[in-house]
Amino acid sequence: MNLSADLKYTNDHEWIKVDGDVATIGVTDFAQRELGDIVYVEIETVGETLDKEEVFGTIEAVKTVSDLFMPVSGEVMEFNEALESNPETVNDDAFGAGWMIKVKMMALDLHLHSQRIHRRKMDFSSLDMSMKLKLQS
Repeated sequence: MNLSADLKYTNDHEWIKVDGDVATIGVTDFAQRELGDIVYVEIETVGETLDKEEVFGTIEAVKTVSDLFMPVSGEVMEFNEALESNPETVNDDAFGAGWMIKVKMMALDLHLHSQRIHRRKMDFSSLDMSMKLKLQS
């Protein structure tokens, strides 16, 4: 399983990279593998201020659609427009070119997980996520 040490992680399998008051957000390698081939990423919240845990978009795979949740509160400043024509980039490079949004944060959430803690949580949640994906299919 791929995890980057310079990122923080959520229980919903989003990652966040903080640079000052701007956060870059995407889905983890684990999430993209569980979803399968990504065929569409929809983000229509650019310019909106959203609270933590609000839906900022959706990600569609061949057999399912999943909501994307804000890991922090803030204004969605930018969408990775390259994903409009190449959504499979999320599968190919989840922690790099497959980033989804940039957010001007209102505050950093102290409940984000380090790589070590997230890896441990994923060991227990992979079965749970697989079951959720099957239920959404």
